[in-house]
Amino acid sequence: MEKRRLKAAKLFAKGLNPSAVARQLGVRRQSAHAWQQVWQQAGADGLRSKGSAGRKPRLTPAQEEDLADAILAGPEAAGYATAVWTLPRLARLIQQRHGIGYHPGHVWHLLDRLGFSCQRPSRRALERNAAEVRRWHRQRWPALKKKPGGKGAPSSLSTRVD
Repeated sequence: MEKRRLKAAKLFAKGLNPSAVARQLGVRRQSAHAWQQVWQQAGADGLRSKGSAGRKPRLTPAQEEDLADAILAGPEAAGYATAVWTLPRLARLIQQRHGIGYHPGHVWHLLDRLGFSCQRPSRRALERNAAEVRRWHRQRWPALKKKPGGKGAPSSLSTRVD
């Protein structure tokens, strides 16, 4: 979009009116007119992008990189007994390492910006025997699995009385 506005500035400098600029660039006439007003007041620099909107990040890029490294190292490396990061744990980690307070409910915005996503560990017993589970699925599960009877067997949802 910035390239289009700067191209419009060059066309205004050549003497084209907003309608002609709008047709040439494929934008609405109102946009071209607004760009012309900005161009007349501030020149081409006034049409440059102002950067991203919103609050600036509280962590510096170096602090964000340090946080990402700490996340990848795991909670155990940060002194936690279990291998699961939670938002409150991450908020405490940020506070301890960088002295910046984040509400646990907002930490996920930071994680998203760093490229992390929510992942829950699967719940499996430590004593789980994979071979025994496979055997159970092959042998016992088919016998337990409910199958409809043969052709003409009444449905459990049947409302007809024969």
